Amino acid sequence: MIFGIKLFKKRKKSHYEHLRKRLVVRHSNLQEKLLQKHKEAFDWFKNNSKQLAVGSLGGIMLLSSPANINIKTPVSALAIAEQSIKDTSKEALLVSDLSLALPKQVRPLTADEEKQVSDILSRHFGFTVLPEINGKRLNRTYGVIGAEQHLARFIGDNMETHFDTPEESRKYYSSGMAPGLGAWRYFTTNGQFTQKGKEQEKYYIAVQTFLAPGYNEHVAEFNNFFKYRKMLVINPENGKAMATVIGDAGPAEWTGKHLGGSPEVMDYLGREDGAKKGPVLYFFIDDAKDTIPLGPVKEL
Repeated sequence: MIFGIKLFKKRKKSHYEHLRKRLVVRHSNLQEKLLQKHKEAFDWFKNNSKQLAVGSLGGIMLLSSPANINIKTPVSALAIAEQSIKDTSKEALLVSDLSLALPKQVRPLTADEEKQVSDILSRHFGFTVLPEINGKRLNRTYGVIGAEQHLARFIGDNMETHFDTPEESRKYYSSGMAPGLGAWRYFTTNGQFTQKGKEQEKYYIAVQTFLAPGYNEHVAEFNNFFKYRKMLVINPENGKAMATVIGDAGPAEWTGKHLGGSPEVMDYLGREDGAKKGPVLYFFIDDAKDTIPLGPVKEL
């Protein structure tokens, strides 16, 4: 009787091991087939690892893994998924939220879409972000941004006086300086150049103020409203965001671009990709007390 029990346990263990091995092989084969079938997608995800989609995909694959399986495939879908999970961040969550709200094509957003995006941005960054303030708005809040040059900040400013450090000069000197002044001329206050003016030029954007609804009927009023108005600019493809000011008007409609960014803005947003342009969101920051600093903005 004891011998029969031992034989049963041995057969049961052998059966379990047999099933386990089959499951391991099947799981490994499924992973490799998935990787081969969607190789281009995995390559894209790997090169854009801060996309939440990667983390989500990795999580699904990990959850589907058989317990206590040790797969030793050199380059496996599981390895890519694990690395992708490590690379996810708050920026990836923002990218995911925005991807659900934005249209596939870059076009003016509807009122409902603007409301949804406004809520997403306000929630992620902890301050109020709006498409419209005091009944004034731009012609759009989602468009293609292009690279701008540096602007003269004060009388006599040039490329030799423009940078504080050799590192800044090395990175941004090649962008050059615009031949004309910005829409509001120099970045000075009562003729004095201050740290605030330095940051306003460094983190400026050019927007199509002249296309704003009602602009032609109230030019002076609208110009006063737009002058150095704070705006949050976000690259929806990587989640990077920057608090900027409207420092110039443009670009022209025929360029196919809807706004421009200073060299520093373009660099941080990750839009220095050769084409020097790409889609961004740009919404007003409701900051009447001027408490939100210019420059890169981190999420809560």
